[in-house]
Amino acid sequence: MPVTLKDVALRAGVSRSAVSRTFTAGASVSAVMRQKVEQAARELGYTPNALASSLTTGKTGLIGLVSNNFHNPLFLEIFDLFTRGLQERGLRPLLVNLTEETEPDKSVNMLRQYSVDGVVVASSTLTPAFSQAFRDAGLPVVHSFGRHSATPQVHVVGIDNVECGRMAARELLSRGYRRIGFMGGPESATSTQDRLQGFMTECQAHTSRGLKISHSFAAAYSFEAGLSEMTRLLRRQPAQAYFCGDDILSIGALAAIQKKGLSVPDDIGLIGLNDMAMSGWENIALTTIRQPIEQIVSSSIELIVAMLKEPDRYPEARLFPATIIERDTLRPHSDNTKSST
Repeated sequence: MPVTLKDVALRAGVSRSAVSRTFTAGASVSAVMRQKVEQAARELGYTPNALASSLTTGKTGLIGLVSNNFHNPLFLEIFDLFTRGLQERGLRPLLVNLTEETEPDKSVNMLRQYSVDGVVVASSTLTPAFSQAFRDAGLPVVHSFGRHSATPQVHVVGIDNVECGRMAARELLSRGYRRIGFMGGPESATSTQDRLQGFMTECQAHTSRGLKISHSFAAAYSFEAGLSEMTRLLRRQPAQAYFCGDDILSIGALAAIQKKGLSVPDDIGLIGLNDMAMSGWENIALTTIRQPIEQIVSSSIELIVAMLKEPDRYPEARLFPATIIERDTLRPHSDNTKSST
């Protein structure tokens, strides 16, 4: 039979309420009492029941970890960091899949059923309406990888996607490409919109170079969507190089180019965004823009933990710098390029 709180109380020679207080964070208990209870618990192999404790404290320790893109391998890295980071702080992540969900209210009702103490929205494609709906329901919320705003309604942690679009355009131009394209994820995704905005703004500042600029959208941030969209683009005259708004799109595009019998970067150049682990594999070697995933996750956890103690904490936006990671999918810079045709 499992060891109960009553068993620990009998072994320690104290009341059950004393045992309960010992294992309740913030409860008042003397040092002597704590030592007796903890020793009895160790001897019996007792582990506090988290669900029973939540009935006493009114806190479950559950943090809803909400996302909607389970087809992107990047999120395996993200979920690994989030789950380990939350567990190290005594919290329990509850993974929630909002793929194809369009109604924020349904998501709020789902999380309420589990009595979560807070919510982390880990998505660059869910609109701000989702995180704001959790806020309006009185739940502490942080939007990781969300859309940057100078006046955020909730805590937002991520990168400047507009600037990333500019960075990608500058990188392609510096290598002498003159027919360049943007191949983004879903057109409705805020990350796609912002990356396209930055890309086009930077390109339009250099129209005197005789640039030809194109843009298109994949159905999702997935390998299959990148493969499909690049296959479509290759049926007509493709650009010399593409900024794919995500690494997994880039890898799908790479597969389509190779399937066509073309070479990267000799025939078509590619630059992605994220720098997920797969991008560094020798058979991929994708030049990309690194998003500092570990720092974003760590900062998001720091904020949600702080909000559990201070729910009315004023919303802030935390931006982390992105950097170019040079590999093998773009030709050398133009000072080493013989021709820019």
